Amino acid sequence: MKLTKRAWPVLIISDQFDAKNDEGVRLRDLTDKLKELHGLKVYPSYNYEDGAEIFASRSDLAAVIIDWDMVVTNTSESMKPEELLECIRRRNKQIPILLMTDRLAMASMPTSVLEIITDTLWKNSDTVEFHAGRIDTFVMDYITSIHPAFFGALVKYAHEYKYAWHTPGHMGGEGFLHSPAGHAMYNFFGENVFRADLSISVPELGSLLDHSGVVGDAEQNSARVFGADYTYYVLNGTSNVNQIIWRSQLVRDDIAFVDRNCHKSLNYSMVITDAYPVYMVPRRNKRGIIGPCRLSEFSSDSIQEKIQANPLIPAKLKKQPVKMSALTNSTYDGICYNVINIKQQLQRSVENLHFDEAWYAYARFHPIYKDHFGMSDDDKNSDHPPIFCSHSTHKLLTAFSQASMLHIRNGSKVTINPDEMNESYMMHGSTSPQYSMIASLDVATKMMEDNGFSLLDDIILEAIELRQKVTRISREMKLEKSWFFEMWQPRIVNYEGSETAFENVPAEYLAANQHPWVFSKKNNWHGFHEMEDDYAMLDPIKLTFITPGLDDEGNLSDEGIPASIVSDYLIKHGIVCEKSDYYSFLLLNSLGTTRAKQCSLLTALLKFKLLYDENAPLEQALPKLVNDYPERYQGVGLKDHCNEIHRYFKKHEILDKMQDAFQVIPDPAMKPAGAYHHVVKKQVEYVELEAMMGRVPAVMIVPYPPGIPIMMGGEAMNDKARPIYDYLIARQQFENLFPGYESDVHGVERVERNGKSYFQTLCVKE
Repeated sequence: MKLTKRAWPVLIISDQFDAKNDEGVRLRDLTDKLKELHGLKVYPSYNYEDGAEIFASRSDLAAVIIDWDMVVTNTSESMKPEELLECIRRRNKQIPILLMTDRLAMASMPTSVLEIITDTLWKNSDTVEFHAGRIDTFVMDYITSIHPAFFGALVKYAHEYKYAWHTPGHMGGEGFLHSPAGHAMYNFFGENVFRADLSISVPELGSLLDHSGVVGDAEQNSARVFGADYTYYVLNGTSNVNQIIWRSQLVRDDIAFVDRNCHKSLNYSMVITDAYPVYMVPRRNKRGIIGPCRLSEFSSDSIQEKIQANPLIPAKLKKQPVKMSALTNSTYDGICYNVINIKQQLQRSVENLHFDEAWYAYARFHPIYKDHFGMSDDDKNSDHPPIFCSHSTHKLLTAFSQASMLHIRNGSKVTINPDEMNESYMMHGSTSPQYSMIASLDVATKMMEDNGFSLLDDIILEAIELRQKVTRISREMKLEKSWFFEMWQPRIVNYEGSETAFENVPAEYLAANQHPWVFSKKNNWHGFHEMEDDYAMLDPIKLTFITPGLDDEGNLSDEGIPASIVSDYLIKHGIVCEKSDYYSFLLLNSLGTTRAKQCSLLTALLKFKLLYDENAPLEQALPKLVNDYPERYQGVGLKDHCNEIHRYFKKHEILDKMQDAFQVIPDPAMKPAGAYHHVVKKQVEYVELEAMMGRVPAVMIVPYPPGIPIMMGGEAMNDKARPIYDYLIARQQFENLFPGYESDVHGVERVERNGKSYFQTLCVKE
């Protein structure tokens, strides 16, 4: 399907559409000419305020025509035309804005207005046909300009309708039309998807592996927009970005300094490179939320102490520099590091800095994140090593799934050779790239370049408004001696010199200022003790909801609501949480979030509260759970169910066991690569949890929550690791008592015996 100009409407803002005068006649004639002669669709708006609302809700407009004279003729206007212009330009710097006026208005028109607008249309001095033609010209120029380099070339090629004699075999979708199943798929996705699915044989679109042609142009543009020296498009996820980075810089027996709170792909990077890992250990607060590593861990002395304590690293290698550091930024709960401060520490002892920013690709485009992302502009560190950032552009920006970016900034003295870097890139890249994914990265860049600030400002403001609404509801419920969910966020903010409740601070202030979100010792709402100044902040769009039953000091009350029950209930309402912990669950306010979604969320939470307070049967609250396990849950009330699980957690000290388990770094018996080599050589066997003491797992064990490795492959399950063993035993017992709440534990398989489930893990054969 070829897109036409009708896909790009023109917005005309005037109060003269229905006027029975010459101006009304000419305006109606102009609308007709735009439709009939130029094939344009026209949206009318009768006042400035409605026009601003329409513009804010639509990004497919191709031009805005504004009747400037309404400010004189219509005294009921509540918005000034200057405000409307600023509103439009804040959201879109390129869209044509044409003012309709007469010659008498020119003398009084402010210079600031003339700087914003694109052109003027004199109402009575030119013919209607001329005005329509001028508007059409501006529309066509604008439509052409919105296509970034690669996407524009892809659209152009797809619209040339060439006969293809190369792969892929469906030949622009024609192949699907030879069977019913193929026809169904063709109809579902539409013709453009298949016409844009091309082969590397198409020279007009350049080469992803060579970074040449329009692909190279697109990558260079992304590097400029995201603040990098080089950017590479990676089409099989940020997991692969991490592999490319590490394979380009590390070889066997190099030393890596790794955040224990890292994605499993980074742990696999240690397997692939056969490096020696030493770990930085993140803090945890009493709610179980993972916090930032201590700044002192990045010091040369601390790193050397960890290296010296590692029994696997040969003495002759212990003095070699650390080849790579890897830090998760932001964390799964939205904690962002001040990268400038970290660089000041790490640049003394690490040759390459890697920031895994999979969930954080938007940070450069809003000042609230200043200094807290890897590609931050830095005038404080004059001598820093090369910096690598991995971005899951598809997660919270607008690329297709798996489409990611690798950003590189050269060091002050050490530069990255693109040809050398590309060897690692080609090792992990496909010779048959998906061109639609490349285009999505190109477009995601263009969107952030054109109006990244306004996009981010909107979602930050909406996230804060939701935070404040939840807090106000919770406060109202407490006054009524009842309960509601709360948010993990500052409770008090210094606003205009006074300590003010978070929900009473103007949302616009919280969206524009970084300091309310920065952790401090004095205002310890975050629960991380001995917090360094100007070191970490909370990302306001990462929404951690807190359920009743656990206080800031880790004390469990007599009654409580485990978060997994709430998240299971929300799924019933079409709301899927990003992550559920024991007494908190995480939602993401992203570009695709709307106020309607927020309203649906609040409605669902209030309905859950009503069902809980009424102790409604689980058949009503969680029907799937009862359907799957009727003998266990039939006739049980929601409140009783919540409290049964809550009291189990309390009696068996599950949270304490989790805290203890994740503060332990087990003794390494072999490198992660060595453990994996045992898997490849089939020198492994399944060992049930009860028999694992004294054994060495060959694979990493990653419980969800919280989704970070509790053990790495090659680490020993010995007395030092007993807190880990005790925690896994408690998880196993819980699952047998409460079927339907089986958690995801990577590296653990379950075997059924006599109606019970037992954990087992691949261990190195003895």
